[in-house]
Amino acid sequence: MSTMKTNRFTPAQITEAAALLKAGEVVAFPTETVYGLGAIATDPKAVAKVFAAKHRPADNPLIVTVATTAMVAEYATITPAAQQLMTVFWPGPLTIILPVLPGRLPAVVTGGLSTAAFRLPASAVTRDLIAATGVPIVGPSANLSTKPSATKAEHVLHDFDGVIAGVVDAGPTPVGVESTVIDMTVTPPAILRPGKLGPADLEPIIGPVQADHHHVAAGETPKAPGMKYKHYAPAAQVVIVDAPADWPAALAWAKASGTAYGVLASPAILATVPSGVPTYALGGDIQAATHNLFAGLRWFDLHPSVSLVLAQAYPATGLGAAYMNRLDKSAGGRHFAQEQA
Repeated sequence: MSTMKTNRFTPAQITEAAALLKAGEVVAFPTETVYGLGAIATDPKAVAKVFAAKHRPADNPLIVTVATTAMVAEYATITPAAQQLMTVFWPGPLTIILPVLPGRLPAVVTGGLSTAAFRLPASAVTRDLIAATGVPIVGPSANLSTKPSATKAEHVLHDFDGVIAGVVDAGPTPVGVESTVIDMTVTPPAILRPGKLGPADLEPIIGPVQADHHHVAAGETPKAPGMKYKHYAPAAQVVIVDAPADWPAALAWAKASGTAYGVLASPAILATVPSGVPTYALGGDIQAATHNLFAGLRWFDLHPSVSLVLAQAYPATGLGAAYMNRLDKSAGGRHFAQEQA
């Protein structure tokens, strides 16, 4: 496969990055959640390059990332409730699924559906990039399909150096997991992917929302990215340890398995791990753990001798719902308690 030069741009080099996008190339960009893989949303050939780079199934729709709310109105019908969410939470980590206007977006972006997902990120760098490009860009997470999302430019280059035209490096992303996705085309509105914003944030604005995080059936086209079952996975098998009291047994089980294992957990738990075992610290609370989760999963990919990773669970409430959604998918649903059953 031929390679191209992947330019690493600073936020001061937005004009150069936008020129590559306008030329139909793929450029990765920062947001407050994770890095995205950008291409002009109205150019099917450019969008096809994103799918090819990610090795992503073509039935998986892409988020349309915009610089202003007015940009959305050119491509979709903004319902009154959706407008309320935009007023309160945009720019920010909320993706809103809306009915698309006929013929405005290529089928490769929508997955052939009559809906599309839109996001106005908090990152001023990204908004400036889109404004300089003049049209919305697609923005799936900048990682190979099924792998952990990228929270640093280094992660993007690890997956795509020589494959995409550039990456705009604005440092580590603050949140660390992808945006909340809410479907405003159903009643009541449904959260299809949890993120930093949850029902407690959204319901005071628009009333009741469904939050059961719908699983995609075989053959079903998902309405939003990240809904396929195994996702965000490192090369090693992740096994989730649900309760603090389970850690001594889990560590003994991992040792007895005879495979090289590592641990992804808080410093308090890491203090109980035998010396010589590769570890990655998530931090001391759920905010830190969410921020560090993908970086930790990727770190173990740089240690190919590790074939099993024990990972710490958090209560699935508030931000913990987003953390556990990503961790459960990275593990393919495997929990230590079930391994013992």
